[in-house]
Order: sequence, then C-alpha cells, then structure tokens
Amino acid sequence: MAASPSASASALRRAGNEEFRRGQYGPAAALYTRALALLEAAGEAAAEERSVLLANRAACHLKDGACRLCVADCSGALELVPFGIKPLLRRAAAYEALERYQLAYVDYKTVLQVDCSIQAAHDGVNRMTKALLERDGVNWRQKLPPIPTVPVSAQTRWSVPSAGAPRANTPPATAPQGGPDQTAAGTERARTLKEEGNELVKKGNHKKAVEKYSESLKLNQECATYTNRALCYLTLKQYKEAVQDCTEALRLDPKNVKALYRRAQALKELKDYKSSIADIKSLLKTEPKNTAALRLLQELNRA
Repeated sequence: MAASPSASASALRRAGNEEFRRGQYGPAAALYTRALALLEAAGEAAAEERSVLLANRAACHLKDGACRLCVADCSGALELVPFGIKPLLRRAAAYEALERYQLAYVDYKTVLQVDCSIQAAHDGVNRMTKALLERDGVNWRQKLPPIPTVPVSAQTRWSVPSAGAPRANTPPATAPQGGPDQTAAGTERARTLKEEGNELVKKGNHKKAVEKYSESLKLNQECATYTNRALCYLTLKQYKEAVQDCTEALRLDPKNVKALYRRAQALKELKDYKSSIADIKSLLKTEPKNTAALRLLQELNRA
C-alpha cells in the first residue's frame, strides 16, 4: 500500500532537515520542494505542513544568501499560517540583508506582538531603529509601513520559547527537530561580526575590517557583507579582490547598486574600461539619476 502524500512529505522533510544539518542547503531545499509538490494536491488540509516546508526552504535560501527567494517563501508560509514566528524572523533577516530596513523593522515588531520574549526580535528592532535613524533622520517613524495588529488568538497559538528554554513547548508543526532553527546562532554571530567590521571601517581600519567581514561570510553569505568588504579592498587597492566580492554580491542580488558601482570602480583601476562602463550602465537602468555613477561614466568616457 502506497504511503499517503502527508507521510511521504514528512519523510522528505526529515531528509531535508538532515541535509540542512550537514550544511547542504541546496539539496535540503530540493527535498523541501519535493515535499511541497506532494502536498499541493492536498490543499487547505495541509496548510500548516506546507507553511513549515516553505519556512524551512526559506532558511536554506537565507543561508545561501538568496534573500529575495527567502522573502518569497516566508511570505508564502505566512499566507498559509499568519503570524508564524519563524517565517517572520527569517523574512526580517532577509529584508535586513537587502537593506530594506523599514520592512525588516515591521516584521521584527510583529514578532514581538506574538511573543515579547524573542531576543532576536528585540535585537533586530534595535538594529533597525539605529539604521533608520542614520538613514532617514529623526522622523524615520513617519515613513514606516503600517505594523499589523496581531490577534489574541495568534498570540496564544504560537507558544515559542525564548533562547535556552526547553524545546518541548515548541509546536511540532512549526519546529521540525534538528532542522533550520539550529543555524540561528550562526546567523546572529555573522551579523555581529559584520557590525564589528562596519565600526572598524568608520575608524579607518580597513585591514582589520576585512578580517571581520571574512569571518562573517564563513557563517552567512550576505550581499551587504560582500559589498562592505569590497569597499575595504578598494581602499586597500586590492582591486581584483574587490571585483570578486562584487561579483559574489551580484550573484545574490543581480541589481545591487553598491556592488555594480564598486565593481565598476575596481575595473576602472584595473583598466578594464569596457566592463566598467557596462556595470555603470546596468546601475543607471535601476537608478538613472545616481550622481556618483554619472560622474564615473564621464571619467570612463574620457579614459
């Protein structure tokens, strides 16, 4: 007798969790995708299971630095089961990596409405507050999208323990054992190292900042970390390394303006003017009035 779609999907999910534990994020995502395909026909009856699989696949995307795919999967998970803590936290982390700080702030704040004891959400709110204050000034709150009101039913439904609390309280449907949750500490450590690198850049210590960014990238491949390290390499006149980092950033986010601009700068220094101009033209398709890019294009046309 053939196994039911639900039983087969559970087996695939467990196999995916095993691959994830071993750091094989691509194969894990493929297994979660197969499990999702089995459940598609089951429709609403399998909504919770599908939500978990989407959240797990989102964790794979986040680890691989595919932040837009992570956002899409988290949004899908939340459509199926609103106000799930894990997809909210993962989507917030992806938005943060994409430097979409307002959306990250909203997700972190939403998590705290569901469970005010989640430390990662408190830390996220603090980071986003600082980033938005620096970028948008004292009136940054006026530019925020609305923060959804979490119904009481959702607050009681998700009884997720804070860090260090026993896992027994975690709803099994949202926390497959040994799955993507174990990497949360690594992602948090990567973020801390990146921030330490940012502080060193502000102090002009680009060599030491490179070390911090490199440590961070070993734990989590993030577009912003690559573009930050590329900036350091530009300052240190290590142009080939700057090109490599920008190329990695563009693999994760093909329209990233900083990566295109910094790669164009590095290519100019390496006298590859044709490739440099191509990068600037790609950038200007996204931001036609970017004054720094227009200035660099003028210099390249004269070169």
